[in-house]
Amino acid sequence: MINKITNFFNLAGLTWFVPITRMAAGENPKEQLKQLWLVMGIPIVAFALFLMLWGQLANSVETSLGKIPGPTAVYEEAKGLWAEHKETREKEAAFYQRQETRNAKKLEKNPDAEVKWRTYTGKSTYIDQIYTSLKTVFMGFLIATIIAVPLGIFCGLSPIVSSAFNPIIQIFKPVSPLAWLPIVTMVVSATYVTSDEAWFEKSFLTSAITVTLCSLWPTLINTAVGVSSIDKDLMNVGKVLKLGWWTKITKLVLPSSLPLIFTGLRLSLGVGWMVLIAAEMLAQNPGLGKFVWDEFQNGSSHSLGRIMVAVLTIGIIGFLLDRVMSTLQTLFTFDVNR
Repeated sequence: MINKITNFFNLAGLTWFVPITRMAAGENPKEQLKQLWLVMGIPIVAFALFLMLWGQLANSVETSLGKIPGPTAVYEEAKGLWAEHKETREKEAAFYQRQETRNAKKLEKNPDAEVKWRTYTGKSTYIDQIYTSLKTVFMGFLIATIIAVPLGIFCGLSPIVSSAFNPIIQIFKPVSPLAWLPIVTMVVSATYVTSDEAWFEKSFLTSAITVTLCSLWPTLINTAVGVSSIDKDLMNVGKVLKLGWWTKITKLVLPSSLPLIFTGLRLSLGVGWMVLIAAEMLAQNPGLGKFVWDEFQNGSSHSLGRIMVAVLTIGIIGFLLDRVMSTLQTLFTFDVNR
């Protein structure tokens, strides 16, 4: 039972609960305390020291927007952003309630009357910007995965395909998102026409495609390496059994190369998240990047604190995305220790 619980914590990336569980079960308390201090105590102390150092040094740095805000000031700004979000949601709910009441009265007087339903057009809140950025990065990451994994498999299986694509990969892999963004913007503007029935806004597609172009390379390369390094004896078994091409891919190639494929996916998602913030900032597309730029341009007394909130939000979301991918990697790949 204890092993099942600890395996669950390891799988979920909650390794700091493992020594607590083992200690509660009476399993070598001294050793478990040592492990608890290592996985939880030291990080907590280090983070506390970081906050203290940040608080001490913050007021000594003066910028054009005022002094660097300390942890307390940043926390207050975060509460203010949450309060603004709730206030906006209340205004939105009141707007739709008034509209519904007005239309109901109009229909009551004349059942054949034409009523209009308008969409609330209030300012996007900080939480809305977070949601927009997450939606965009997942779309770009999904497109990158759909392109990179099959192409990586072909490159790993065929030296000819690998040789053909290698120069292209090496040329475009280091290209900055700041170079891709103007090209993507012009192409999307020229080829995509928005309308009321359009699924996506141009700004959303521009950011998502930029994320795709910059994040597909780690997955492509790691997939190709993973497939090319499969044990040749395993592939020979497939030939002896006369497995079909699709069966060989699904039963031999993918299971054997999944660890490296997931490593590439983790790297791609991390790259995509960094690229997205830069793309939103430069193109002024909705999202956290635009929020940071708008606050910088605003130059109010709250701007620096809000920018720091955004910086911490970006970092925490990046950490959580990596933890999710790590958990999925552990869940879907073989490990002799499980």
